Amino acid sequence: MVNAASRRGRRDLGWAVFFLAPSTVPLILFTLWPMLSSIWISLQDWNLISEPTFVALENYQRALANPSTYRILGNTLGYVLGYLPLVYVGGLALALALNAKLPARTFFRAVYFLPVVTSWVVVALVWKWLLNPSNGVVNAALGALGLPQPGWWTDPQWALASVILASAWKDLGFVMVILLAGLQAIPRDMYEAATIDGAGAWRRLRHVTLPLLTPSTFFVLVISFINGFQVFDQVYVMTRGGPQGSSQVLVGQVYDLTFRYGRAGEGAALSWLLFLLILAVTVVQMIGQRRWVHYD
Repeated sequence: MVNAASRRGRRDLGWAVFFLAPSTVPLILFTLWPMLSSIWISLQDWNLISEPTFVALENYQRALANPSTYRILGNTLGYVLGYLPLVYVGGLALALALNAKLPARTFFRAVYFLPVVTSWVVVALVWKWLLNPSNGVVNAALGALGLPQPGWWTDPQWALASVILASAWKDLGFVMVILLAGLQAIPRDMYEAATIDGAGAWRRLRHVTLPLLTPSTFFVLVISFINGFQVFDQVYVMTRGGPQGSSQVLVGQVYDLTFRYGRAGEGAALSWLLFLLILAVTVVQMIGQRRWVHYD
């Protein structure tokens, strides 16, 4: 019986390997192996062409000693702090609206989610056109209302704001879906009890909806922080990090160091420093959620 059980165990293991291999092998080849290779690259002086030279932690020291690293980190933090409130408040407003019994509610849910599955290149190009300082739709509308017309992605003071607007618009649908699922999980009798106690719409939102929505909010915050620190596509298409480096972000700097300047070791080192930053922020969020996230 032991041999039979052992044969069944090996057979089950074989079937597990068979079904997992189509996803596991690409994961190892195209994700885990490049990640581990980047550690080795971060310890080298390499221009992607000649033979690499081992320099130990020199690339990390150079990145930490470079003042531009902290300026770019400030841009990245500015992006995250501008993007997060917009995408959360906008997504929550949409979720509350589409949680009500409205005509064509399913249609509007699909419409608002459509930008999420749209290519970032397409979205960035559309927003670059909308925010064109000369003939863009946004400035034309602002001019018709007698309001100032910013230079948007051509102005160092507005370039990062342009990227934030495009990013928040694209990701509203994702946040809406997550928060909408959280709203629909809240028992209706909680609202009925609050109404009987005399709570108006604002008090129900503040004392019932938001506290019971904290698990969904926490998930949105964690994902949005991680995505925010890894922002690249929209910056590359809309501003290329300019003008005057005003919208350059950490992933963009990793790209430039590696492929524009041929300093792959520094780029890999900066990418691992970014990983450690994201890890630290995520750990802080995981610890802090014990104080404000309610799972009951």
